[in-house]
Amino acid sequence: MKHKVLILGTLGEFTELVKKAKEKGYETVVCDGYADGIARTYADKAYTIPVTDVDAIALMCREEGVDGIITSFSDLLLECMVKIADKAGLPCYLKPEQLFWYRDKSACRDVLDKLGLPAPGFRKISVELLKQGSEEEIQQSIANLQYPLISKPLDKYGSRGIFIIHRSDEVRKKALQTAEYTDCQEILVEEYNDGYEFNMMTWVMDGKVNVISIADREKTEMEEGMLPLSTRNVYPSRFLAEVEKSATDILQNYIRYTGQTEGALSMQFFWKPGRGIQVCEIAGRFFGYEHELTDMVYGFQTEDALELLLDYLYEKDRIKEMFDRHDIYHPVKYGAVLYFQGRQLQIADQTAACELAKEKCVVKPWIFYKEGEHVIEYGPNPYLALYYIETENRRQLEMETEKFFSEMSIRDPEGREVAYRNKIPEYEKEKKTDD
Repeated sequence: MKHKVLILGTLGEFTELVKKAKEKGYETVVCDGYADGIARTYADKAYTIPVTDVDAIALMCREEGVDGIITSFSDLLLECMVKIADKAGLPCYLKPEQLFWYRDKSACRDVLDKLGLPAPGFRKISVELLKQGSEEEIQQSIANLQYPLISKPLDKYGSRGIFIIHRSDEVRKKALQTAEYTDCQEILVEEYNDGYEFNMMTWVMDGKVNVISIADREKTEMEEGMLPLSTRNVYPSRFLAEVEKSATDILQNYIRYTGQTEGALSMQFFWKPGRGIQVCEIAGRFFGYEHELTDMVYGFQTEDALELLLDYLYEKDRIKEMFDRHDIYHPVKYGAVLYFQGRQLQIADQTAACELAKEKCVVKPWIFYKEGEHVIEYGPNPYLALYYIETENRRQLEMETEKFFSEMSIRDPEGREVAYRNKIPEYEKEKKTDD
């Protein structure tokens, strides 16, 4: 019998997943609310139904005879996939009752606190208190937290609605800004960790956490007072040996509590010499735009990371074989994804961005906007552009990155720079200071 898989999502990052499924001989159906999603071009069938319409998509699955469902990259898509699978009777590595621990940031923090696992100090504050409470009551609600702080929604992802709070007199204003991004009656205020940040992708198999990759997640403060934005993720992490065991142990303890025994599992965390690890986020999905870095850096020692999603549905035995071969300490290349963020202006001239796409080190360029389009905050295009680059060693990777960061330019019709200027963190300087 030929398998028919529903891939929840049609934007650019899903094209490879559709192609991979078809290569394996599966019939593909894609679905979301984006009528012009690129992945629709490659699928056998496509439906335009908002991913949040669980009942309609579950009905479509039954009518189409779908026997598997997969998605990734987004917490909302994960949540919808789990609910659709449950309603349609399809296999899925999480159940709706487990979503709480992967979608609600405060629930995640409560578990970490209960298990004695490290995370920044935090408090939940009611929106009503922020609007009606006295200054004294607001300050009392975050007592014992150390500045700087950040305010964030409990139910959003992709850095939406997150603001830095440097002083006590900023708490109400910044927290109310966060409240505009959520339907929840509470928001989260937590201590801001200025340590090194990491992305960790793993796969749970028979209750055991298997590490796929750990990357340095670098950010740049684009404008003074602005929340630093993601600008480069580097594989493998330069601190891999220092963080891998502790990070894996944290995830192992977490899933022991939540009951996850299979499937994708990712974590963002902080680490600094002498301070140890603090967990930022735990998610039941792969991070967007990064599975390809894992494939580039580890070459034929691992299968395509996306193939894990398909193998989970139809060829589980292959997953064990993959991890028997996978060695995160022996990359065949060094790789990075470079993210370029931009101001909300009109795109007029992308010549420099297109020239950089031709550089020898570029494995895959991705320029998201067309000339004449306006940059939209939190729209379907997450960045101005991104580039996957690979080199033979870390020194070359740094040199290539510097070239991209210095030469990248996108102009608006008036000649103004649209792209923010990225910077590489000063690792060596900070390391010497620690010594």
